[in-house]
Amino acid sequence: MATPSVLVVGSTGSIGRHVVHAAALRGLGIRALSRDAARANRAFAGIPGVEVVQGDATEPASLLRFVDAVDAVILVHGDDSRPEGVDYGVVPALLGALNGRRPHVALMSSINATDASGPYADLLTWKRRGERLLRASGLAYTIVRPGWFDAVEFADDRPVLAQGDTARMGGVRREHVAQTLVEAVLAPSASGRTVEVFSGPGSPVSDWDALFAATQADAPGSLDGALDPPILPLDGEPARVVADLERFGKRPPR
Repeated sequence: MATPSVLVVGSTGSIGRHVVHAAALRGLGIRALSRDAARANRAFAGIPGVEVVQGDATEPASLLRFVDAVDAVILVHGDDSRPEGVDYGVVPALLGALNGRRPHVALMSSINATDASGPYADLLTWKRRGERLLRASGLAYTIVRPGWFDAVEFADDRPVLAQGDTARMGGVRREHVAQTLVEAVLAPSASGRTVEVFSGPGSPVSDWDALFAATQADAPGSLDGALDPPILPLDGEPARVVADLERFGKRPPR
């Protein structure tokens, strides 16, 4: 049986590095995409199964070279100063590059993605638009919304999943975010789900398929995650977003 392979977009970021390590521990073949190949080669020296590739994830032509023959894509990109161009823009760029290929896509978003108020409203709204486009694509997907990085207690050794984006606070270990993303592309029950991830007391997860299965799947045809409040009506969305949904959407939005 061939070794499953994954493309990691944003591989040298603070979560991306953990994703590469988590994927290696699971024996996956890893294609680590970075704008700076030299930096990525230094970061992943000695890790088996890692192929470093250089490119711009916001450009479909750049991604096109790297999506062939991968079983999954894990998106851990982000740029707080360019939420439309990067946090959102990588999603349509990937869908354009796939051109009929159908890997499982795991997208890292954020808690509070459904909160359209406060100082991070623009960033979070663009993240949610990326989520919605991925749901509409018809691909197998899992959307993971991490809590606040590193705001954890010493004994918080267990990843905890939640839904509905109701927790405005709550911390998570970076390695738990990475583990959730990697396990999401391996566990059959993770497909079609949107979850928040936090760290809590307890033992490490031994059965990820059961953990994902205990959550609620997103409603077929819905642009929003299970239990999410519907706060982004399409008639108020930017023309670019509507055009992307029309171009890449494989299910009727509601």
